Amino acid sequence: MSQPRLHIVVGSTRPGRRGPAIAGWFHELALEHAGFDAGLVDLADVGLPLLDEPRPPQRGSYEHAHTRRWSETVSAADAFVFVVPEYNHSYNAATKNALDYLAREWRGKPVAFVGYGGVAAGARAVQALLPVVIALGMVPAAAAVQIPFVRLSFTADGRFEPAPGLDENATGVLDDLLRLTAVRPASRPTAPVG
Repeated sequence: MSQPRLHIVVGSTRPGRRGPAIAGWFHELALEHAGFDAGLVDLADVGLPLLDEPRPPQRGSYEHAHTRRWSETVSAADAFVFVVPEYNHSYNAATKNALDYLAREWRGKPVAFVGYGGVAAGARAVQALLPVVIALGMVPAAAAVQIPFVRLSFTADGRFEPAPGLDENATGVLDDLLRLTAVRPASRPTAPVG
């Protein structure tokens, strides 16, 4: 039996962002966990413009090639972890845009979060995301990884060094995601829509 596919999504697209290093750390932990076939998805590489589909995503009728590629990427995953910064007491626009592009592709899939920021440790970003993913029919994990004062977790050469206990927190989130994924059938890649 094949392992469930986990996509770790780098939510920030801003130049100088911390997300790729944090997502890389989480990805390594996911590989060590060995419960998932884990891969990284960077929204900066996906390159979605501000939502430009003329029809609502619930119809699944996509006009643009970038939307069909995004649909295929999301459809291929069984679970997600969004690595998101906290901006202005919420999450960033690129993450919202990526979620809003699709509808049925998210339905029923477990999701967890790695939030990062200042004193609030990305908690407000994660809390703001919960009603969105629930509205999309996703199943949020009970716990999240939260990284406070994220700048202090980086070395002078730009490497992310997790605080004590963060690896164990992340492993617990992976355990929860695996449990949630086990109660649903594995996704199968679908043909392009539209």
